[in-house]
Amino acid sequence: MTQDELKQAVAEAAIEHILPMLQADTIVGVGTGSTANLFIDELAKHKHRFDGTVASSEASAQRLKGHGIPVYSLNAVNEVRVYIDGADESDHHLNLIKGGGAALTREKIVAACSDLFVCIADESKLVDVLGAFPLPIEVIPMARGHVARELVKLGGTPVYRANVITDNGNQILDVHNLDILDPVALEQSINNIVGVVTNGLFAARPADVLLLGTKDGIKTLEK
Repeated sequence: MTQDELKQAVAEAAIEHILPMLQADTIVGVGTGSTANLFIDELAKHKHRFDGTVASSEASAQRLKGHGIPVYSLNAVNEVRVYIDGADESDHHLNLIKGGGAALTREKIVAACSDLFVCIADESKLVDVLGAFPLPIEVIPMARGHVARELVKLGGTPVYRANVITDNGNQILDVHNLDILDPVALEQSINNIVGVVTNGLFAARPADVLLLGTKDGIKTLEK
């Protein structure tokens, strides 16, 4: 199977996973990226089985609305039953790197507010040690230089992601050359740098379930 076929298969598996949870008042959190887009397309087939969604980016919100799926502000809902999103990397403990699509802050907020976080990915995203994929950091623009210098002290090589502005009006630094052996500690250390909005490590709040598309079918990993 091609990578696109694996993504499609795992998007369909995510629907099967959450269907028993869907009720008339259910709010579904929806992530951002190519795999999340496929999930949105599948979710549209069941849009009359739940109330609506909360989106982690303007792009996902527009795709959901294009399917006629209601999109609510996170501040307007009391509970997000389940959050579905992809990842750029996952380790075997379901710690993630996210943010390749520059939506990491809103993704992290929706994940934090959700009862269940289901990550969907193809098998190429599962690694033993996080860090081969550059770690995205969302930064306040005026602090970019300061944050970059502090990231160098942590052993990383930050690279400014040119011509990218997040939905929050901020900039992205992608940090290369990190072997992330303690994801929780590194997530906290980076977030403590003045000028950082958040970083793309999802370790303090990892995924609860990882649905992994493989050539041998869907594999399910749980915390």
